Amino acid sequence: MPKKKFVLRVDEETMKLVEKWAADEFRSVNGQLEWMITKALKDAKRLKSKKDSNS
Repeated sequence: MPKKKFVLRVDEETMKLVEKWAADEFRSVNGQLEWMITKALKDAKRLKSKKDSNS
């Protein structure tokens, strides 16, 4: 799936926390944000699983 670029404005303290979390999990900040968004979508049951989309 192609990735779409966009600008995200985040306050400095939040960005520092995301950077620390990403470093703790050996991810880039971009990778961490993608993981966080995907997890939030799954938790909210808004993301279809690959199994569902193949059927």
